[in-house]
Amino acid sequence: MDKLNNQILLNHLVEKFGDQIQNIGEPHGLLTIETSKDSIIEVLQYLKQDAYLKMNFLTDITAVHYPNQPKAFAVVYHVHAMVYNVRLRIKVFIDGENPSIPTATTVYNGANWMERETYDFFGIQFEGHPDLRRILNMDELDVFPMRREYPLEDPNRIDKKDFYFGR
Repeated sequence: MDKLNNQILLNHLVEKFGDQIQNIGEPHGLLTIETSKDSIIEVLQYLKQDAYLKMNFLTDITAVHYPNQPKAFAVVYHVHAMVYNVRLRIKVFIDGENPSIPTATTVYNGANWMERETYDFFGIQFEGHPDLRRILNMDELDVFPMRREYPLEDPNRIDKKDFYFGR
């Protein structure tokens, strides 16, 4: 078999999952795909367990908040085939009202802390997670700081007025 590259990886994914793999791109050489909340665990299992692909390292799980879109959150997974040095980004867009997605801890043990961090900052519930609680912020914090729900600056601050800067 040939050495794994983005095209071979994409061919394997499309052959296995068909139209469950969408919005394919390759920004800066990083293969990026989108899948659904219902199929993410199956995709991750396939990537890790396939004898040829060997995507055995979960590099990161994070999220992005898009407050003006119907599916307001994107949960982003980065996986790596260390044998071939090939990386893959997987995006899953989920509802903003009740953001939840199945846990990846059933596939990658290292997902535990990454999901806790994503919950802590974005409030995304990882269904089935063994210990989903805050990891960096105070337990009493009743907001999720990385959500784009708050103004960037206090509009009442007077030290940011133009006349202080000669404008």
